[in-house]
Amino acid sequence: MKSAKIIFWVSTIFIFLFEGLMPALTSQTELAKEGIRHLGYPAYFGIILTVFKVLGATVLIIPQIPGRIKEWAYVGLAFDFIFAFASYWAVDGLIGLTLFPLLILGILIVSYIYYHKINSTAKSLF
Repeated sequence: MKSAKIIFWVSTIFIFLFEGLMPALTSQTELAKEGIRHLGYPAYFGIILTVFKVLGATVLIIPQIPGRIKEWAYVGLAFDFIFAFASYWAVDGLIGLTLFPLLILGILIVSYIYYHKINSTAKSLF
């Protein structure tokens, strides 16, 4: 049980830092704006994406948030990574950067699996 909690928190904190904190701090930089333009999206899409990334990552990190809302946050972030992969692939082809969202998706999946392991163990104790 202790190792499951450690794996959950390490993977979830990584997702929070990568999808919550980093976009909140860097979304208005010229590099981030150019990244959105490069993929062919309008500028406002970057703002909307940042808001939802920060909200989703925050939901995952706060233990008091109900499980149903956390499920939607996991789904939303998974879509984000899948669509990021598809966007990079469509614009740049299959290069190293294209696969990076799939790596982060893998970490999100680890967080999701261990979220359920912790909760199923906690429910079986009562």
